[in-house]
Amino acid sequence: MGVLIIAEAGVNHNGSMALAKEMVEKAKDAGADYIKFQTFVPEKLVSRFAEKADYQKKTTGSDQSQLEMLQNLALTRQNFVELKKYCEEVGIGFISTPFDLESIAFLDGLDMDFWKLPSGEITNLPYLEAIGKTKRKVVMSTGMCEMEEIQAAIRILEKNGTSDITVLHCNTEYPTPFSDVNLLAMNQMKEVLKKPIGYSDHTVGIEVPIAAVALGAVVIEKHFTLDKTMEGPDHKASLEPEELKAMVMAIRNIEKSLGDGKKHRSESENRNIGIARKSIVAGCDIKKGEVFSPENLTVKRPGTGISPMQWYDILGTTAQRDYVKDELI
Repeated sequence: MGVLIIAEAGVNHNGSMALAKEMVEKAKDAGADYIKFQTFVPEKLVSRFAEKADYQKKTTGSDQSQLEMLQNLALTRQNFVELKKYCEEVGIGFISTPFDLESIAFLDGLDMDFWKLPSGEITNLPYLEAIGKTKRKVVMSTGMCEMEEIQAAIRILEKNGTSDITVLHCNTEYPTPFSDVNLLAMNQMKEVLKKPIGYSDHTVGIEVPIAAVALGAVVIEKHFTLDKTMEGPDHKASLEPEELKAMVMAIRNIEKSLGDGKKHRSESENRNIGIARKSIVAGCDIKKGEVFSPENLTVKRPGTGISPMQWYDILGTTAQRDYVKDELI
Protein backbone atom coordinates (compact mmCIF):
# COMPACT_ATOMS: atom_id res chain seq x y z
CA MET A 1 0.00 0.00 0.00
CA GLY A 2 1.15 3.54 -0.71
CA VAL A 3 1.01 6.67 1.42
CA LEU A 4 -1.94 6.54 3.81
CA ILE A 5 -3.95 9.77 3.56
CA ILE A 6 -6.17 10.74 6.49
CA ALA A 7 -8.74 13.49 5.97
CA GLU A 8 -9.11 15.06 9.40
CA ALA A 9 -12.74 16.06 9.89
CA GLY A 10 -12.08 16.64 13.58
CA VAL A 11 -14.90 18.79 14.93
CA ASN A 12 -15.49 20.62 11.64
CA HIS A 13 -18.95 19.04 11.53
CA ASN A 14 -19.89 21.60 14.21
CA GLY A 15 -21.86 18.93 16.08
CA SER A 16 -24.13 18.20 13.10
CA MET A 17 -24.53 14.62 11.84
CA ALA A 18 -25.75 15.92 8.49
CA LEU A 19 -22.49 17.85 8.05
CA ALA A 20 -20.46 14.89 9.34
CA LYS A 21 -22.00 12.57 6.74
CA GLU A 22 -21.44 15.09 3.97
CA MET A 23 -17.79 15.27 5.04
CA VAL A 24 -17.57 11.48 4.75
CA GLU A 25 -18.80 11.73 1.16
CA LYS A 26 -16.44 14.59 0.27
CA ALA A 27 -13.42 12.82 1.78
CA LYS A 28 -14.23 9.73 -0.26
CA ASP A 29 -14.65 11.83 -3.43
CA ALA A 30 -11.27 13.48 -2.78
CA GLY A 31 -9.55 10.09 -2.67
CA ALA A 32 -8.61 9.97 1.02
CA ASP A 33 -8.08 6.55 2.59
CA TYR A 34 -9.61 7.47 5.94
CA ILE A 35 -11.72 10.17 7.49
CA LYS A 36 -10.96 10.96 11.11
CA PHE A 37 -13.23 12.41 13.75
CA GLN A 38 -12.66 13.24 17.43
CA THR A 39 -14.37 11.44 20.29
CA PHE A 40 -14.48 13.02 23.72
CA VAL A 41 -16.59 13.58 26.78
CA PRO A 42 -16.18 17.34 27.23
CA GLU A 43 -16.27 17.21 31.02
CA LYS A 44 -13.56 14.54 31.05
CA LEU A 45 -11.37 16.33 28.51
CA VAL A 46 -11.11 19.84 29.99
CA SER A 47 -11.79 21.48 33.32
CA ARG A 48 -14.33 24.27 33.52
CA PHE A 49 -11.44 26.66 34.17
CA ALA A 50 -9.50 25.80 30.98
CA GLU A 51 -9.10 28.73 28.59
CA LYS A 52 -9.28 28.44 24.83
CA ALA A 53 -6.12 28.46 22.78
CA ASP A 54 -5.34 31.79 21.12
CA TYR A 55 -6.31 30.46 17.69
CA GLN A 56 -9.63 29.24 19.16
CA LYS A 57 -10.30 32.67 20.61
CA LYS A 58 -9.65 34.22 17.21
CA THR A 59 -12.01 31.84 15.41
CA THR A 60 -14.78 31.40 17.99
CA GLY A 61 -14.49 34.40 20.29
CA SER A 62 -13.53 34.57 23.96
CA ASP A 63 -16.97 34.85 25.53
CA GLN A 64 -17.16 31.14 26.38
CA SER A 65 -14.78 28.63 27.98
CA GLN A 66 -13.06 25.79 26.16
CA LEU A 67 -15.47 23.41 27.89
CA GLU A 68 -18.52 25.27 26.60
CA MET A 69 -17.07 25.32 23.08
CA LEU A 70 -16.44 21.56 23.14
CA GLN A 71 -19.90 20.82 24.52
CA ASN A 72 -21.33 22.39 21.37
CA LEU A 73 -19.07 20.30 19.13
CA ALA A 74 -19.36 16.85 20.72
CA LEU A 75 -21.13 13.97 18.97
CA THR A 76 -22.84 11.15 20.86
CA ARG A 77 -21.66 7.55 21.01
CA GLN A 78 -24.57 6.52 18.82
CA ASN A 79 -23.48 9.17 16.31
CA PHE A 80 -20.08 7.48 16.00
CA VAL A 81 -21.63 4.02 15.60
CA GLU A 82 -23.74 5.49 12.80
CA LEU A 83 -20.77 7.30 11.23
CA LYS A 84 -18.65 4.15 11.14
CA LYS A 85 -21.47 2.28 9.41
CA TYR A 86 -21.91 5.16 6.96
CA CYS A 87 -18.18 5.16 6.15
CA GLU A 88 -18.43 1.45 5.35
CA GLU A 89 -21.36 2.13 3.03
CA VAL A 90 -19.53 4.98 1.28
CA GLY A 91 -16.28 3.03 1.04
CA ILE A 92 -13.82 5.00 3.18
CA GLY A 93 -12.04 4.00 6.37
CA PHE A 94 -13.37 5.36 9.68
CA ILE A 95 -11.23 6.38 12.61
CA SER A 96 -11.76 8.71 15.52
CA THR A 97 -9.25 10.05 18.00
CA PRO A 98 -10.13 9.51 21.67
CA PHE A 99 -9.36 12.28 24.14
CA ASP A 100 -10.18 10.53 27.43
CA LEU A 101 -10.15 7.03 28.93
CA GLU A 102 -13.90 6.58 28.58
CA SER A 103 -13.66 7.36 24.87
CA ILE A 104 -10.79 4.88 24.45
CA ALA A 105 -12.93 2.10 25.89
CA PHE A 106 -15.87 3.04 23.67
CA LEU A 107 -13.88 3.31 20.43
CA ASP A 108 -12.03 0.07 21.14
CA GLY A 109 -15.42 -1.61 20.82
CA LEU A 110 -15.87 -0.16 17.32
CA ASP A 111 -12.90 -2.22 16.08
CA MET A 112 -11.11 0.53 14.16
CA ASP A 113 -8.10 -0.33 12.00
CA PHE A 114 -5.73 1.73 14.16
CA TRP A 115 -5.57 4.41 16.81
CA LYS A 116 -4.73 7.98 15.82
CA LEU A 117 -3.25 9.68 18.87
CA PRO A 118 -3.22 13.48 19.13
CA SER A 119 -0.17 15.51 20.05
CA GLY A 120 -1.69 16.66 23.32
CA GLU A 121 -1.83 13.16 24.79
CA ILE A 122 1.87 12.32 24.28
CA THR A 123 2.60 13.15 27.92
CA ASN A 124 -0.55 11.47 29.32
CA LEU A 125 0.76 8.27 30.90
CA PRO A 126 -2.61 6.72 31.92
CA TYR A 127 -3.94 7.42 28.41
CA LEU A 128 -0.91 5.81 26.74
CA GLU A 129 -1.16 2.77 29.00
CA ALA A 130 -4.82 2.31 28.08
CA ILE A 131 -4.03 2.58 24.36
CA GLY A 132 -1.10 0.18 24.66
CA LYS A 133 -3.20 -2.47 26.40
CA THR A 134 -5.56 -2.64 23.42
CA LYS A 135 -2.59 -3.93 21.36
CA ARG A 136 -3.88 -2.10 18.28
CA LYS A 137 -1.69 -0.35 15.72
CA VAL A 138 -0.95 3.28 16.61
CA VAL A 139 -0.39 6.37 14.48
CA MET A 140 0.84 9.14 16.77
CA SER A 141 1.21 12.89 16.23
CA THR A 142 4.11 14.63 17.95
CA GLY A 143 3.37 18.37 17.93
CA MET A 144 4.97 20.34 20.78
CA CYS A 145 7.30 17.39 21.51
CA GLU A 146 10.95 17.07 22.26
CA MET A 147 12.55 13.83 21.05
CA GLU A 148 12.82 12.51 24.60
CA GLU A 149 9.06 12.89 25.10
CA ILE A 150 8.34 10.91 21.94
CA GLN A 151 10.72 8.16 23.04
CA ALA A 152 9.08 8.02 26.47
CA ALA A 153 5.60 7.69 24.92
CA ILE A 154 6.81 4.89 22.63
CA ARG A 155 8.30 3.04 25.60
CA ILE A 156 4.97 3.21 27.48
CA LEU A 157 3.00 1.97 24.46
CA GLU A 158 5.45 -0.89 23.85
CA LYS A 159 5.61 -1.87 27.51
CA ASN A 160 1.82 -2.23 27.52
CA GLY A 161 1.55 -4.34 24.39
CA THR A 162 1.61 -2.06 21.33
CA SER A 163 4.70 -2.14 19.13
CA ASP A 164 3.25 -1.28 15.70
CA ILE A 165 3.68 2.49 15.91
CA THR A 166 3.93 5.11 13.17
CA VAL A 167 5.13 8.52 14.32
CA LEU A 168 3.90 11.70 12.66
CA HIS A 169 6.00 14.84 12.66
CA CYS A 170 3.67 17.72 13.49
CA ASN A 171 3.49 21.33 14.63
CA THR A 172 0.59 22.25 16.90
CA GLU A 173 -0.10 25.81 15.80
CA TYR A 174 -3.17 26.58 13.71
CA PRO A 175 -2.16 27.52 11.09
CA THR A 176 1.51 26.59 11.35
CA PRO A 177 3.95 29.25 10.04
CA PHE A 178 6.05 27.78 7.24
CA SER A 179 9.17 28.82 9.14
CA ASP A 180 8.17 26.49 11.99
CA VAL A 181 7.37 23.36 9.96
CA ASN A 182 10.91 21.90 10.13
CA LEU A 183 10.19 19.04 7.73
CA LEU A 184 13.79 17.85 7.81
CA ALA A 185 13.20 16.74 11.40
CA MET A 186 11.53 13.71 9.82
CA ASN A 187 14.98 12.44 8.85
CA GLN A 188 16.22 12.58 12.44
CA MET A 189 13.01 10.98 13.74
CA LYS A 190 13.38 8.06 11.33
CA GLU A 191 17.01 7.54 12.33
CA VAL A 192 16.52 7.86 16.09
CA LEU A 193 13.11 6.26 16.61
CA LYS A 194 13.47 3.37 14.13
CA LYS A 195 9.76 3.68 13.34
CA PRO A 196 7.81 4.53 10.17
CA ILE A 197 7.49 8.32 9.91
CA GLY A 198 4.62 10.43 8.57
CA TYR A 199 3.41 14.00 8.82
CA SER A 200 0.32 15.70 10.26
CA ASP A 201 -0.09 19.14 8.69
CA HIS A 202 -1.56 22.38 9.99
CA THR A 203 -0.12 24.79 7.42
CA VAL A 204 -2.22 26.74 4.96
CA GLY A 205 -2.29 25.09 1.53
CA ILE A 206 -1.15 21.73 0.24
CA GLU A 207 2.54 22.05 -0.64
CA VAL A 208 4.02 21.03 2.72
CA PRO A 209 2.33 17.61 2.99
CA ILE A 210 3.31 16.96 -0.63
CA ALA A 211 6.93 17.79 0.25
CA ALA A 212 6.66 15.48 3.28
CA VAL A 213 5.79 12.60 0.96
CA ALA A 214 8.88 13.38 -1.13
CA LEU A 215 10.90 13.10 2.10
CA GLY A 216 9.48 9.66 2.82
CA ALA A 217 6.29 10.21 4.85
CA VAL A 218 4.17 7.05 4.86
CA VAL A 219 1.11 8.73 6.44
CA ILE A 220 -0.30 12.19 5.76
CA GLU A 221 -3.01 13.78 7.89
CA LYS A 222 -4.68 17.04 6.93
CA HIS A 223 -7.67 18.95 8.32
CA PHE A 224 -10.51 19.57 5.92
CA THR A 225 -13.83 21.36 6.05
CA LEU A 226 -16.84 21.87 3.84
CA ASP A 227 -16.40 25.65 4.07
CA LYS A 228 -13.55 27.65 5.63
CA THR A 229 -15.93 30.48 6.51
CA MET A 230 -18.06 28.35 8.84
CA GLU A 231 -18.05 29.08 12.56
CA GLY A 232 -15.76 26.84 14.58
CA PRO A 233 -12.16 26.59 15.82
CA ASP A 234 -10.48 24.65 12.99
CA HIS A 235 -12.20 25.66 9.73
CA LYS A 236 -9.77 28.40 8.74
CA ALA A 237 -6.74 26.09 8.99
CA SER A 238 -8.44 23.38 6.92
CA LEU A 239 -8.74 22.49 3.24
CA GLU A 240 -12.01 22.69 1.37
CA PRO A 241 -13.02 19.56 -0.61
CA GLU A 242 -11.50 20.61 -3.94
CA GLU A 243 -8.23 21.51 -2.22
CA LEU A 244 -8.22 18.15 -0.46
CA LYS A 245 -8.74 16.44 -3.81
CA ALA A 246 -5.84 18.41 -5.30
CA MET A 247 -3.60 17.43 -2.39
CA VAL A 248 -4.47 13.74 -2.73
CA MET A 249 -3.85 13.83 -6.48
CA ALA A 250 -0.49 15.55 -6.03
CA ILE A 251 0.58 13.07 -3.35
CA ARG A 252 -0.32 10.13 -5.59
CA ASN A 253 1.74 11.69 -8.40
CA ILE A 254 4.72 12.26 -6.09
CA GLU A 255 4.34 8.72 -4.80
CA LYS A 256 4.63 7.34 -8.34
CA SER A 257 7.55 9.66 -9.04
CA LEU A 258 9.67 8.41 -6.13
CA GLY A 259 10.43 5.14 -7.92
CA ASP A 260 12.73 2.40 -6.62
CA GLY A 261 15.59 4.62 -5.49
CA LYS A 262 18.04 3.18 -8.04
CA LYS A 263 19.40 5.18 -10.97
CA HIS A 264 18.64 3.42 -14.23
CA ARG A 265 17.13 4.15 -17.62
CA SER A 266 13.32 4.05 -17.62
CA GLU A 267 11.28 2.25 -20.21
CA SER A 268 9.81 5.51 -21.50
CA GLU A 269 13.29 6.95 -22.17
CA ASN A 270 14.51 4.16 -24.43
CA ARG A 271 12.90 5.56 -27.57
CA ASN A 272 14.71 8.89 -27.11
CA ILE A 273 18.26 7.54 -26.96
CA GLY A 274 18.76 7.63 -30.71
CA ILE A 275 17.31 11.14 -30.91
CA ALA A 276 19.06 12.87 -28.01
CA ARG A 277 22.49 11.20 -28.02
CA LYS A 278 25.20 11.61 -30.67
CA SER A 279 27.36 9.39 -32.87
CA ILE A 280 30.67 9.69 -34.68
CA VAL A 281 30.00 11.04 -38.18
CA ALA A 282 32.01 12.19 -41.17
CA GLY A 283 32.94 15.85 -40.74
CA CYS A 284 33.52 16.06 -44.50
CA ASP A 285 33.57 13.73 -47.48
CA ILE A 286 36.02 10.89 -46.75
CA LYS A 287 37.55 8.58 -49.35
CA LYS A 288 38.16 4.88 -48.84
CA GLY A 289 41.65 4.35 -47.42
CA GLU A 290 41.85 7.73 -45.64
CA VAL A 291 42.87 7.71 -41.97
CA PHE A 292 40.20 8.89 -39.54
CA SER A 293 41.33 12.02 -37.68
CA PRO A 294 39.91 14.96 -35.72
CA GLU A 295 40.05 16.89 -38.99
CA ASN A 296 37.65 14.60 -40.87
CA LEU A 297 35.45 13.28 -38.03
CA THR A 298 32.96 15.03 -35.78
CA VAL A 299 30.13 14.21 -33.38
CA LYS A 300 26.47 14.82 -34.21
CA ARG A 301 23.00 13.47 -33.68
CA PRO A 302 21.46 10.91 -34.10
CA GLY A 303 22.83 8.47 -31.54
CA THR A 304 22.23 5.39 -33.67
CA GLY A 305 25.85 4.89 -34.74
CA ILE A 306 29.18 4.50 -32.97
CA SER A 307 29.21 6.21 -29.57
CA PRO A 308 31.55 9.20 -29.14
CA MET A 309 32.85 7.35 -26.09
CA GLN A 310 34.76 5.22 -28.67
CA TRP A 311 36.35 8.33 -30.24
CA TYR A 312 39.92 7.25 -29.58
CA ASP A 313 39.19 3.74 -30.80
CA ILE A 314 38.19 5.14 -34.22
CA LEU A 315 40.93 7.77 -34.60
CA GLY A 316 43.88 6.41 -36.56
CA THR A 317 41.93 3.62 -38.23
CA THR A 318 41.33 3.52 -41.99
CA ALA A 319 38.09 4.16 -43.84
CA GLN A 320 36.90 0.91 -45.42
CA ARG A 321 34.70 2.79 -47.92
CA ASP A 322 33.74 6.28 -49.07
CA TYR A 323 31.71 8.48 -46.70
CA VAL A 324 29.81 11.66 -47.44
CA LYS A 325 29.66 14.54 -44.97
CA ASP A 326 27.39 13.83 -41.96
CA GLU A 327 27.21 10.10 -42.70
CA LEU A 328 27.46 7.79 -39.70
CA ILE A 329 30.84 6.07 -39.48
